[in-house]
Amino acid sequence: MHNPVKISNKIKKFNEKISVSGDKSISIRCVLLATQAIGISRIYNLLESEDVLNALKSIKRLGVNYKKKKNFYEIESFGLRSLNKLNRVVVNAGNSGTLARLILGILVDNDNEVTLKGDNSLSGRDFTRVIEPLKKFGVNFIVKKKNLPLIIKGTKFLRPINYYEKLGSAQCKSAVMLAALKTPGITKIKAKKSRNHTELMFKELEIPIKVIKEKYYDLIEIRGLTNFNSFEYRVPGDLSSSAFFLVLTLLSKESKIRITNVNINETRTGIIKILNRMNAKIVYKNKKKYKGEIVSDILVKSVNNLKGIRCPKSLNSSAIDEFLIIFLVAAKAKGISTFSDLGELNKKESPRLNIAIKLLKMMGIKILRKNNDIKIYGNPKLNLKGKFIVKNYNKDHRIFMMSCIAALTFGGNWKIFDKDSTYTSFPHFLKIIKQLGADIIEN
Repeated sequence: MHNPVKISNKIKKFNEKISVSGDKSISIRCVLLATQAIGISRIYNLLESEDVLNALKSIKRLGVNYKKKKNFYEIESFGLRSLNKLNRVVVNAGNSGTLARLILGILVDNDNEVTLKGDNSLSGRDFTRVIEPLKKFGVNFIVKKKNLPLIIKGTKFLRPINYYEKLGSAQCKSAVMLAALKTPGITKIKAKKSRNHTELMFKELEIPIKVIKEKYYDLIEIRGLTNFNSFEYRVPGDLSSSAFFLVLTLLSKESKIRITNVNINETRTGIIKILNRMNAKIVYKNKKKYKGEIVSDILVKSVNNLKGIRCPKSLNSSAIDEFLIIFLVAAKAKGISTFSDLGELNKKESPRLNIAIKLLKMMGIKILRKNNDIKIYGNPKLNLKGKFIVKNYNKDHRIFMMSCIAALTFGGNWKIFDKDSTYTSFPHFLKIIKQLGADIIEN
């Protein structure tokens, strides 16, 4: 444990306009799809976090070059077969589940062996959910149990598949979509609702894709082996990063914030819908369409009369990365908030549901848990005293940032370890939060 921050004072009122870093999910997809395009792709506002930098290092290990220019990255590639020249390459995905699962999809036609590994946290996560469908394409894996490291050996004789994605995992769905891109014929996917960035990018790049939206599932068809040209993409701001400032503002006194140019894709806005049900008044301004995505400024101000809700399970997948800070709002809301079927939280960088419950109980919040369902008994007068230490949480970036928001809004004397965890997704988190007036001591 190292690099703690200390927070002993609540944040004072603020009224600011900010911008946040580029969307992590889109940044990684841009990098990987650029390796399959013909020509030089330019990506602006690419998130320069550890996850995305590991994506860049990985494609370089696989033989695709990139250059950092003044305000964009260039990636040069020669189409769908660009990665097929090297043998026994080792690729390190670091902490990124998105990178690790998606990169397997573009390696399915590489008949040389590639070893994929990650850090301790990623190596503890289940990869069978992506290995099993990729095997159906004809790909071979060498893996102990179900975790990293693993070896993938693709084939030139890929066959299209029918795939039923039941978990609502955009990572698994996207890995299969990328594999389908390399496969002759039509791959058919029935996927539980989840993030659709890959589908939108396929459409923008004119990759043959058909999407039929049903109530609970999407039916996707992809015709493979169609080359596409290089592209330019300006990555919009990350809603998951913005969410910390939305909650900071809601829970602070007499404060307002405007976050500019944020991606508000409908598969990502669960937190907005949930918070507005809790009596927040979050609004969009300057909404526009870009590359199939919807981008907007987000405005929010402090709220004194937050209320508990029964959160619909239908919003889980569109808020899965934001539940930690939604829990903080529930802790300050009047009444009981109920959340159900949150087992997917424990399959992230850390067992997030378990850790979040532990943190809330440490703050004196009453919580009842039954399996993966929880009830949070809110306390509108919550005002913490005493000392709070946050450590041993697998260096999960979202746990660190959640703890900072709790300290700045609920009070108390906090020591929160592993500030470098923010490099995973949001390297400028502490810088921006200090600009808003937060008193944070870094060691």
